[in-house]
Amino acid sequence: MQRISHHLLLCATATQAKCCDSALGAQTWNELKSVVRELNLENTERPEGIVLRSKADCLRVCERGPILLVWPDGIWYADVSPDRIKRIVEQHIICQQPVEEWILKRTPFEKINDLPAGKI
Repeated sequence: MQRISHHLLLCATATQAKCCDSALGAQTWNELKSVVRELNLENTERPEGIVLRSKADCLRVCERGPILLVWPDGIWYADVSPDRIKRIVEQHIICQQPVEEWILKRTPFEKINDLPAGKI
């Protein structure tokens, strides 16, 4: 099985478009696909693992979109636009330094093995 370094979930083209303009969402999604390919992050030979990307209909934030959730880091970026995508991917994914000024919230991922007894 391939190692996965990150999964980028972009809430950009919601059916009801509550979080952002659907045209902006589509442009942002296209830029995300382009940048991931340009930086060769889908390469199965990448030692850190591949970077997956998924377009989500809704991440239940419904404001300040498009919203980009970076898993497993649990970092949610707000107001993501085509001109912000490359910086987020280069700085956060490649250099492992989140872009602090664009973060909406943090929800760190906890592995089941890391949870205290009784929380499973």
